[in-house]
Amino acid sequence: MTAASPSAIAIRAAVASDAEAIHAALHGIAEAVDGTGRVRSTVEDIRRHGFGADPAFEALVAETEGAVVGLCLFFRSFSTWTGRPGAYVQDLYVAPALRGRGVGEALLRHLAAEAQRRGWAYVRLSVDAGNANAQAFYDRIGMEWSQQERIFTATGAAFVALAGGADEEIGSGTT
Repeated sequence: MTAASPSAIAIRAAVASDAEAIHAALHGIAEAVDGTGRVRSTVEDIRRHGFGADPAFEALVAETEGAVVGLCLFFRSFSTWTGRPGAYVQDLYVAPALRGRGVGEALLRHLAAEAQRRGWAYVRLSVDAGNANAQAFYDRIGMEWSQQERIFTATGAAFVALAGGADEEIGSGTT
């Protein structure tokens, strides 16, 4: 990766040919949070689910000299309490050589501007609990940590078990 000033970085919507670079960025995130080996997606998964007829996500990429050096992968979300759609950032990545140079902030600003253009009302994201640098970054750019919410997930065997309980008779269990 080439060290470049933020002014030499272009931000654009990702296209299918960016799938390999997006997947590489996801591996970069995993390395940064000691999650190497937890990434199960493939380049083909990214291509199929991000750029088909019904994309599950969108992404912005930051590039310099033809190389992708940053990623903001997001999808449309909806707040039932405010009655407005917004963007949920699933992944934000900047190549290590360019961290601290404004690339991540530029990606989020571009996303916020695009969301606003679409009539959306917010940008949300979650951050790894142990990633103090990212937490400080989000705080510095004006994002607020929601102390009222916690994220719960069902994956793997827990997801299969949860889905398997869909046929149980209502009233036979606890809610």
